[in-house]
This record gives sequence, C-alpha cells and structure tokens, in this order.
Amino acid sequence: MAVDSVLSSPLGPPACEKDAKALQFIEEMTRNADAVQEKVLNEILTRNSQTEYLKRFKLDGATDRQTFKSKIPVVTYEDLQPEIQRIANGDRSPILSAHPISEFLTSSGTSAGERKLMPTIKEELNRRQLLYSLLMPVMNLYVPGLDKGKGLYFLFIKSETKTPGGLLARPVLTSYYKSEHFKSRPHDPYNVYTSPNEAILCADSFQSMYTQMLCGLYEREQVLRLGAVFASGLVRAIRFLQLHWPQLAHDIRTGTLSPQITDPSVCERMGKIMRPNPELADFVADECCKENWEGIITRIWPKTKYLDVIVTGAMAQYIPTLDYYSGGLPKACTMYAASECYFGLNLNPMCKPSEVSYTIMPNMGYFEFLPHDPTATYSPTNLVDLVDVEVGKEYELVITTYAGLNRYRVGDILRVTGFHNSAPQFHFVRRKNVLLSIDSDKTDEAELQKAVENASKLLREFNTSVVEYTSYADTKTIPGHYVIYWELLMKDLNNSPSDEVLNKCCLAMEESLNTVYRQGRVACNSIGPLEIRVVKNGTFEELMDYAISRGASINQYKVPRCVNFAPILELLDSRVMSRHFSPSLPQWTPERRR
Repeated sequence: MAVDSVLSSPLGPPACEKDAKALQFIEEMTRNADAVQEKVLNEILTRNSQTEYLKRFKLDGATDRQTFKSKIPVVTYEDLQPEIQRIANGDRSPILSAHPISEFLTSSGTSAGERKLMPTIKEELNRRQLLYSLLMPVMNLYVPGLDKGKGLYFLFIKSETKTPGGLLARPVLTSYYKSEHFKSRPHDPYNVYTSPNEAILCADSFQSMYTQMLCGLYEREQVLRLGAVFASGLVRAIRFLQLHWPQLAHDIRTGTLSPQITDPSVCERMGKIMRPNPELADFVADECCKENWEGIITRIWPKTKYLDVIVTGAMAQYIPTLDYYSGGLPKACTMYAASECYFGLNLNPMCKPSEVSYTIMPNMGYFEFLPHDPTATYSPTNLVDLVDVEVGKEYELVITTYAGLNRYRVGDILRVTGFHNSAPQFHFVRRKNVLLSIDSDKTDEAELQKAVENASKLLREFNTSVVEYTSYADTKTIPGHYVIYWELLMKDLNNSPSDEVLNKCCLAMEESLNTVYRQGRVACNSIGPLEIRVVKNGTFEELMDYAISRGASINQYKVPRCVNFAPILELLDSRVMSRHFSPSLPQWTPERRR
C-alpha cells in the first residue's frame, strides 16, 4: 500500500515509508548536486591533508576546487602503482589515505596480466550499502508487488588472496557479500532471495551454483525476478541448468543432496530445505528434456516480472540470448559501479537496454569529466565539474575518493543524456581502449560490437544468432588480419547458415569498420581479409572456467573482447569448427575519408 501523499516523491508514489525516505534522499542529493560535491571534496582534502601524496603537491591544507585542480595532477593506475605497491608490501604510513587501508579491491582482470589493486577503507562499505539501499525503492515505483515473492539471484564469491603486507585482496562483490552489511542485513520483504547465504558464500563455484539453482527450483512459484551481476552470469546459470538438470531433478525427487556438494555449512543449510517432491521433479525433467529452450525462464519460473542484470556496454551482446531464454522479459540495469568507487543508479530501470542512463549520486565521491575527443590534445584544464557537463557530449570519468585516489582516470567513456534535478545522467558508452590494431587502424570495443551486430543480421533468416564473441589481431600472417571467434546459437539445425553466408558475414563486419581500416584493406594492402572462426558450443564457458581458475571473479567476469594470451588462443583454436574469410574488399574511396 502506498504511503501518505505527505511522503510522496517527485519520482512517484513510494511503496512504503522506508522507500519514501530513500526517494527523498535521492531528491535532496540530486537537487543540491554542486553543493554536495563541494562538501565531498572539502571532506576528502581535509581528512587526507597530511597524507604523503597530497603533501607532495604542496596543497598546504587547501580544500577549494581551484587550488585542488591547479596543483593535483590527473593520473592513471600506472602512475599510482609505486604507492599502491608500498601499501601492499606493508607500509602503514598515511601514503594515500589518512584512514588505514582495510583491504584491496581487485579489478575484474580476466585473462593475462596482473589485476589492479584498488585501496579501500572500512567506511566505504557504508557508502556502498547506502547506494544498494536506494535500488529497490526505485524498482518498486515500476514493478508493484515485489514483496509478495522472492528474487532468484546467482551471486558468488571467490577466495581471497593476501598481499605481501598481509592485506586482503579480493573483488569488491566478495568484500561486500562477506561483510556483516550483507550477511546480517535486516529483513526486507521487497528484497528476499531464494539463495541462502551459505550457498552464496561457498567459495566452490560449482557447489554454489548448484545449490542456488536447486533452491530456485524448489521455490519456482515464489520467484518474481531473476538476476545476476552481469548478463553473462545469468546466461551461464541457464546453461548450467541445461547441463545438470537430471541430477537436480533427482535431488528434488528424493529429497537428498548430490554427493558433489561437500561444503559442511552448505550441506547443513540445504538439509533444512530439501524435501522429496516427485511432482516438481517431473515438471523440471519434462521442461528441461525438450530440445527447444526458448522461454525456459518463464516456463520454469512463471511469475518472473523482469531480469535484473547489467546489459550495457560489452554486456549488450547477451540481449538476444536473454530474450530467447526469457521470452523477451524486461531487463533492469539498476546501478553503475566499479572497484574504485560506486557511482550512481538508474532511475528508470525498466527502460530499454539501449536507453539505460545512470544518475550520478554526488555523495559517493568527487567527480570530474574529461571531454572525450580522440583528436584533441589532453589537458587537465579541460576537466569539467559534475553539474557542468553538456547533454550529448562524451566524457571520460575522473574520480577523487575518500580512500585516497585523487583525480584518477577510471577509463570509462560516458555520454550525457540529461539531468535529474541538477545531477547529470549518463549512458555508458565503452571502456576507453583500443581492442584491435594491425597497422594505423584502431578498432575499439563499441565499433567491434556494432560490426558483429551488423554481420549477425545476415543470420536471422537461418534462425541463428551470435551468442558470444572475442577477437584477435593476427600479425603472423602477411599482411596481418583480424580474427573474430564466434559461438553460434542455431535454433533450426536443418536450416543452418552456409559457408557462403558466413563468408558474407566477414565482409559485413569489414563494411562496418572505420575508414582507416578499410583504407588499409583496399588502398594500402596493409590489412588482410577479416576471418571468422566458428567455435563449438560451450567454448566460451570453458574460457570463463579457465579465467576463474586463474583468479578471476565469477561475479565480475566479462568475456575479453580481444585476446592475445597464448593459452586462451590455444583453447579457442582447439574448438574451431569452421573458418571463413571475407570474399572481397570492403567499400572505400578517398572521397569517403573523414
């Protein structure tokens, strides 16, 4: 029941008094965004004034923006690595932060190379919890009745490592799930999970997934929403069900737990949940044994109202697969966060994925924005404050945090779509990186994704889609060429795309790439024909398993859109079923050069 109009919010009528306070907080923060930002910077600079880092640049206790911007440089992770390494090695002096560094949050490294270590302090958990507490009050504005059921969320931790100095290093979500904020969270009827804490906190990803899926099947009539952190996690969960439904159905039929589940706390908790249910076991077996898995989510969980997953940026690749499995259920992207800092939330979570915008909450850190123009010369004087960004323009996010990152370039490119009160709203465009380059060409993640989307249109008449992809710049050939690995979902094996069609897909990708690439292909002969290698189904799941075995977090894992790590290339190439090349040159003329 909605509360009194006295407690109403410009965002809409709140579902309860607790929601009313959360929505009121959002309004206050966004109405006074610039004043909040000034206060945040003052707090950060005051408390950290005696740190080695700020003293190095002779800030001399100043807390105003002008002095801060004139004296403190804009930096990347590489610039801070010496200080971070000292902290990791055990130096407890106030290097970056006046408050003790409580642990390191690891970035979502997936394949080769060291993952970044982001220093954090204990109070950041409160700040993250605050942002989490705003998500359901917003969602309740759009989806009524979420207190009448549960959420089936696939949430995972990974085991921590320790730095030489003894500090924990772990993904930000592992830090949160293992905190008392999560484990001892008060009951919220709008945010009840089917997964018990013991299953979420099990470090063995198979046992965790198995028992979370089992609980979700037992409570299938209660499930109102399905979720994972990223879209890839939910797709992985559905594929897990495809592989393991016979054993899951057996456990439900007999009320006994698979011998593969050995974690004592999980076994004890599941012992209180398990019960023989032959009728449910028959239902699961009948649905899962069918070849056609279209709409499997709503067939098994019929009351599901939406999917709670991130499908922006590189995750947009999964939208067709999730549409197939869910019958086109809405996909809610609720928040925007990173290991370095949590940034904001989506005030219109039921919008189309292509229209997702995040409202930056000005209390989370101090935010600056570097206008993103690849042709312009970078200058720290170009940085714009939060409230001064312009609609339609793209910026790189630069943050200053309570934990001691000062004017740190996150590497995310954002486009301003509008404002909520005085707080800007941003569409996540891409990570600032170049994925592929053979010669003078530079192809980034957004461009590669667009090329894959355009090429995959040729597969529609064959009821086939690209469920996963990655790429590789093969410079061993002369000239070098782009290699794109595709995993396909073919819904009609009697009408699969021919070699000729897949060759045309190569050309369609090339036609979608930038003019520098096409000039290299046509005029300079510096780039060879693009190649698509079709891999066996399940290849990218093996890729994820490999990454997790090397320390990647199952929650934060994202398929790398470009790979150059030899073991991963060997894995991919060992699964190739067919190879296809562009049959002709793409269009390019000097007149088209821009």
